Amino acid sequence: MPIRQDDGVTDRDPAAMRQHYRAEGLDEKDLPVHPMDQFTHWFEQAARAADDGVIHEPNAMVVSTADAEGRPSSRTVLMKRYDAKGFVFYTNYDSRKARDIAANPHVSLLFPWHALARQVIVTGTARRTGRDETTAYFRTRPHGSQLGAWASAQSSVVSRTELDTAYAELHARYPEGEQVPVPPHWGGFRVEPRTIEFWQGRHNRLHDRLRYVAAPDGTWHVERLSP
Repeated sequence: MPIRQDDGVTDRDPAAMRQHYRAEGLDEKDLPVHPMDQFTHWFEQAARAADDGVIHEPNAMVVSTADAEGRPSSRTVLMKRYDAKGFVFYTNYDSRKARDIAANPHVSLLFPWHALARQVIVTGTARRTGRDETTAYFRTRPHGSQLGAWASAQSSVVSRTELDTAYAELHARYPEGEQVPVPPHWGGFRVEPRTIEFWQGRHNRLHDRLRYVAAPDGTWHVERLSP
């Protein structure tokens, strides 16, 4: 039933919002040996769905961290690379997420491909990428994004005027066509996975949840989780 807010605005009841998934299933016998091969298969399908306007930014992922006291925080970032060694994103090393990782490197990633009734959930350990890798990626960013990495003291309190002023000063110092140096406080993290779960929505909330778990010898085994 509708919920009446304190300000008199009627809103929808979230408990009444239901989608009945009709997607194909996910079977253990169809999975490749390595989870990154399965991720590549799903990611390519998500990218094609993005080309068709079904998904926005299929490389968007929710990064969840916890500080030294165990207090969690989450935010959406863009994955910029993945390979057999893990998933890479870039950030300010003074940001909250980076400070959390410095104190507690165990993180979780979530790719929420709702339109496909799919999720990929990763748990693992985050480590900084090398400066050469960071520099190579930084050079591919648009000029304005390079300046933005300098202008923003990420996660600190700031006014819009201060932020715009900092950007304008940087733009005057490094106009379009001028090489912008890589900020020493900015770089990448690679999340090395320990588990990767592939979640596929199914009828009657009996979803398929197949999780790859890394063994000490570098191999992976798959287990099915109850939905």
